[in-house]
Amino acid sequence: MGSRGFNRAMEVSARVDYALRSLTELAYNASVGDTRLTTCEKLATDLSIPAKFLESILRTLRQAGIVTSQRGVEGGFRLAKAPADVTVADVIRALEGPLAAVRGAPPEDAIYGGRAEHLRDVWVATRAALRDILEHVTLADILTGDMPPQVLAQLDTPGAWKRR
Repeated sequence: MGSRGFNRAMEVSARVDYALRSLTELAYNASVGDTRLTTCEKLATDLSIPAKFLESILRTLRQAGIVTSQRGVEGGFRLAKAPADVTVADVIRALEGPLAAVRGAPPEDAIYGGRAEHLRDVWVATRAALRDILEHVTLADILTGDMPPQVLAQLDTPGAWKRR
């Protein structure tokens, strides 16, 4: 497989990374009772994220009901839900679509013949494993570092921190 093309399968996009970093800032504000709106420019500057790119991300998150916004001099963004009610999976789905796909289709729709006939089971199980983590980690968990048991178990798995 080498170094060309096949190493990007489970890549977290810049959109998702920037969104989660920004949402964590908004979650912090909510957690300390700060109801003020935060401007895109402030988030972009504080987090070293390109402002135009972040604006597009926040617009998509607003359409998904994850953030709310207001225009004008006092405008900006804040979470539309409590930090404990927004999962990493919610953010990924809002920005990128389904958590797992096989050639752009749901894994359960993959049909294989011959010796690969059970490959679909691997893809469905992979999606279930992603869900087990991403649907249970919330913005509140990221903010506090209090991760769900399934995350802690994965972090303690031998080899979890080794690149392969």
